[in-house]
Amino acid sequence: MKKTIKNVGLDVHKNSISIIIADDDRDGEVRYYGTINNDLRQLNKVIRNLISQGGELRFVYEAGPCGYGIYQHLIGNGIDCVVVAPSKIPQQSGNRLKNDRRDSLTLARLHRAGELTAVYVPTPEDEALRDLMRARIDATRALRVAKQQLSAFLLRHNVVYPGKTLWTKTYFNWLPTVAMPHPAQRIVLQEYIDTVTDTIHRVQRLTEQIRLQSQRSSRCELIKALQSMRGISLIVAATIAAELGDLTRFETPGKLMAFLGLIPSEHSSGAKVKKGPITKTGNRHVRNALVEAAHAYRFAAKKSRTIRQRQENLPKKIIEISWKAQCRLCDRYRHMIAKGKQVNVTKTAIARELVGFTWAIAQELAQTSPINA
Repeated sequence: MKKTIKNVGLDVHKNSISIIIADDDRDGEVRYYGTINNDLRQLNKVIRNLISQGGELRFVYEAGPCGYGIYQHLIGNGIDCVVVAPSKIPQQSGNRLKNDRRDSLTLARLHRAGELTAVYVPTPEDEALRDLMRARIDATRALRVAKQQLSAFLLRHNVVYPGKTLWTKTYFNWLPTVAMPHPAQRIVLQEYIDTVTDTIHRVQRLTEQIRLQSQRSSRCELIKALQSMRGISLIVAATIAAELGDLTRFETPGKLMAFLGLIPSEHSSGAKVKKGPITKTGNRHVRNALVEAAHAYRFAAKKSRTIRQRQENLPKKIIEISWKAQCRLCDRYRHMIAKGKQVNVTKTAIARELVGFTWAIAQELAQTSPINA
């Protein structure tokens, strides 16, 4: 006897979960179960009720700000669940009605039809490292804003630093010597200085924690191996490992490039072929980190002392991949600039090829140490 399958669509919000059930054995019947509070205990009651009715449960909900708590809870209890990408959900062009019930109904129907694209759900350990990486990104953005505010305040009062380089030790020693005519302005200046220095210390603390957590992570070997490449320091390597997890889940480097949105967009019809800017889909944190790393390939290829130190105790094959990447990408960078390509276009192209070499390193590492791939 064929086992009944219940496709359960969840529209998850901060305070509520709307539930729709699409049965495979009722001629396509779709029924509204109801709305519950966003509480795992209430969700467990729903699960027990559905199990008592018989059939296999298959849950689905959209990725969003509520995270993966429901997914981890369901998987931990042996219940099938997928989290889907909102951008990949088919939409009817003429549909102008949207509410929680309709959203969950759409999820249940499309999940039954197999037309949804599941996202990769990170392990709790990867998610913790990812949160640490994103906290550092927030801190660096706050630091940039704080520096802009201090610079704007000084410029507004015609105070110009006599040195050459800002934000150095000499610059911070000069700031307390700046005299403001009014006591209120002296207070404002000190507050801006304190904000910058406090934010710098915050970035430094998070960077140190990233270093420590990377050493304890199950992705430790991958992070070390990626740092064998030019431009990929601890922060970039940890970002790749935390955001993408197991790189070997991508069958080809081209699929990884497409996942990161580094391939050109296309709008072709018939004999007309039109390529556009990169798609910018997928994970923007890794994409931005790789574009920044690509800037290091503007110089001639060589193994600096820092790179040699990072390559110590690494397998010979990984070092060979790293050197091959450096020789090719440095030459390609100079060649594209010589042809008149814009710097940003060149860095994007280098980042796209850099993805292929990181994928190759992960594949090689998987063959020698599958646990740390």
